[in-house]
Amino acid sequence: HHMIPCRAVRDHHPRLSLRLCMSSAFCTTYSIALPVVSTRVRGKVSPARRRAVSASQRHPRALTTGAMKSDLARDPIVKDLVLIGGGHAHVYVLKMFGMKPERGVRVTLIANTLRTPYSGMLPGLVAGHYTWDETHVDLQPLCKFGNHRVIHDECVGIDYENKRILLKSGRPSVKFDVASVDVGITPSAGEVDGADAHTVPVKPIGGFNARWEALMTRVIEHGVECQVCVVGGGAGGAELALSMRCRMRRELAKANLDENLVKFTLITRGEIMPTHAKSVRKTFLGVFAEHGVDVVENDGVMRAENGKLILQSGRAIESNETIWCTQAGAAKWLRDNTPLVLDDKGFIAVNPTLESTSHKNIFAAGDVANVLKHPRPKAGVFAVRQGPPLEKNLRRALLGEALVDFTPQSVFLGLITTGDKSAVLSYGKMSFGGLGPVGEKLWRWKDKIDRKWMKMYADLPDMMGGKEEDEASKIALAAGPETMAALRAVPMRCGGCGAKVGATVLSRVMKRLEPIPTNPNVEIGIDQPDDAAVVSTPPGMVSIQTVDYFRSFVDDPYIFGQVAAVHALGDCWAMGADPHAALAIASVPYGLEAQVEETLYQMMAGACSVLREAGCALAGGHSCEGAELSLGFSVHGAAPREKLMKKGGMKTGQKIILTKPVGTGTLFAADMRAKAQGQWISNALDSMRQSSGEAARVLFDHGATACTDVTGFGLLGHLVEMCKGSNAAAVLDMDAVPVLPGALECVQLGITSSLQPANVRLARAVANPEAVSNAPKYPLLFDPQTAGGMLASVPAERASDVVRALIAAGYPHTAIIGEVLEYLPKASGNAPERVVFVSSASVPFDGASNIKPTQVVSCGADACNL
Repeated sequence: HHMIPCRAVRDHHPRLSLRLCMSSAFCTTYSIALPVVSTRVRGKVSPARRRAVSASQRHPRALTTGAMKSDLARDPIVKDLVLIGGGHAHVYVLKMFGMKPERGVRVTLIANTLRTPYSGMLPGLVAGHYTWDETHVDLQPLCKFGNHRVIHDECVGIDYENKRILLKSGRPSVKFDVASVDVGITPSAGEVDGADAHTVPVKPIGGFNARWEALMTRVIEHGVECQVCVVGGGAGGAELALSMRCRMRRELAKANLDENLVKFTLITRGEIMPTHAKSVRKTFLGVFAEHGVDVVENDGVMRAENGKLILQSGRAIESNETIWCTQAGAAKWLRDNTPLVLDDKGFIAVNPTLESTSHKNIFAAGDVANVLKHPRPKAGVFAVRQGPPLEKNLRRALLGEALVDFTPQSVFLGLITTGDKSAVLSYGKMSFGGLGPVGEKLWRWKDKIDRKWMKMYADLPDMMGGKEEDEASKIALAAGPETMAALRAVPMRCGGCGAKVGATVLSRVMKRLEPIPTNPNVEIGIDQPDDAAVVSTPPGMVSIQTVDYFRSFVDDPYIFGQVAAVHALGDCWAMGADPHAALAIASVPYGLEAQVEETLYQMMAGACSVLREAGCALAGGHSCEGAELSLGFSVHGAAPREKLMKKGGMKTGQKIILTKPVGTGTLFAADMRAKAQGQWISNALDSMRQSSGEAARVLFDHGATACTDVTGFGLLGHLVEMCKGSNAAAVLDMDAVPVLPGALECVQLGITSSLQPANVRLARAVANPEAVSNAPKYPLLFDPQTAGGMLASVPAERASDVVRALIAAGYPHTAIIGEVLEYLPKASGNAPERVVFVSSASVPFDGASNIKPTQVVSCGADACNL
């Protein structure tokens, strides 16, 4: 890869564009994109502009301009669109705003789960016809495709006056200009005595499905009789009862058990299928009888007790497992913590435009909304149909244009499954199908429709659209002359000290961050500003100084701030020191003053949450505007000299311990290509945000003599550093190395971090590369980590104790991954740089030689630069 000025490439080769790929938080590579055959550009533009293809739409963080500014610099954020919940309508909005972005608009999704279920396929999931992945839309790749921001959290309120979304985790609220709610609903069990304690709600589907799988396992393993009751006689309850019955019968037959070991009963206070034609009810009564499911109509549940249900008639029905699938209710926070007008059941009252009847620029769709002029049943078909009109009206609201009414169909087609691969068609007063050839054909038709819908959000196109680079966005024009004046000043930003964030913005941010993290050893800090911080070192201790800095690799500045702080403190913890003070170095993308303030505040709030927990003061720092969001810290710590844990303190026979799993580099490289599952990224971020301070304390208390944090050089690189500093060798058990979920899958797809090739050069430190280089896990030994775990050596006799202590302290993936050797492995031969033997179940360690490791002095040649 060669670094070539973007404008030079574009001027001399107009059909080529320069793409800036950021596959890791550590390095940048440049590559020439292939010529574009055709591009579609809205409006009338010049041929030269038509040739300037925007790589930013093809790749989430791609940058293309002569001045090498980011999209945030060329199109500063003017307005924020916040989507609360990942329902069917919002899934459509996310894709369409990715296909056709509104310049100047940042789309943020707030969702408590990154896998949104498609309701039409959930009965098939319960029946075993589909897998979990086949029935859930992964929101992470969808958002990455559209360059949308994802906040994995739960909304608990809307502060309309200040235009803020309140979050359950307690992190700072999120600003919005236009917001939409599509959070779905949950079955209302609270109206029945004992229902909350003795029943299982069918939503959220993740909790129900886990309970259902556990029930099947329990029945099959122990062969015990069981009575299952499904409460709710609508289409959802009917499909669920039949799906469970068919799946259980099939699994019992596989286990050579009585197919009637588990009995199913459907209970409803009225008749079954009340919103469908009478012929549908008649068909399903026959299906229930055929499958041996008892039906109790016109006798609702009055009280739920342990092991039984008491009906309104006084009848008691035995129930070992009760599934609650009645008419659902809205989230409690809508009534308690928003000013929105709701209907009598707590759903958001909206106009035909899907905008709140009471509050401008707040929209709602799906089951949580009630279109007062067009009331419809709570069904997935209506939620799906609301996607296109919602997307169009959200654009109109952002532009300040008049909204357009949407009238849903009054009669809808329903394809209702019967548990096995059959279905019933319901349309108005007409119905047909059920068990038999016609029902089977209907099921195949429904299966085709459902899979087509899922495919729309799984197979995402590569975006390579044109962009009018020099013209202001419609959003900016609609925002008014003051916004336009501010935006015109963005390209004229000064460098040097002229690039600093303004004093007014900075003071407002610092005020919002109070209380600022403090430490008693900081004599002059941010509370009494001066030219520099003054930090005292306690008597008998030595000072530790370290620095780390990198650009953001996630769209959420709060999460990025947390990760950056944990990463920076890692060196201090690894030395066995307590961090006392940190100086921040922050760069925020150019933009409107309010956006700069909000981004800086969110990022520093995340960082301060980590510093506060670590007892480390934020003593000062420097902030500036730049092309990208970046953050780093210079950390000052202190420790008794005898407590210092250096890399070079490994001793023969000690066990090597790792406290966190590896894989962040490949996972985020995959995330940038929209190839990583949302749960993989969520797990990785949880690991990266976990402090290693307690891990370092536990390691020291159990006699660790050497320690480092695993970061950019990867696990093997840092282990080689420790071997080099200790004049020792090591055997590394590759099978024992903990790995983040999804990392192996990403490596097998050929996706690695851009720093991986540089790290792989350290393969010359491996004594037996030919024997292990083809192992699936081997590339992860070189994977660059951000905020990785502690890598330490401890006495062998205390290794098991320290692992148990670390797991108890909250590091569940802690593992013994190797052993320190006095002599080089036999496989090293006469190569003194081959200090690590990588073993596995298929490649056992073949013993050490009688040659001791020696200090290798570099002669300047590539082969010696270890």
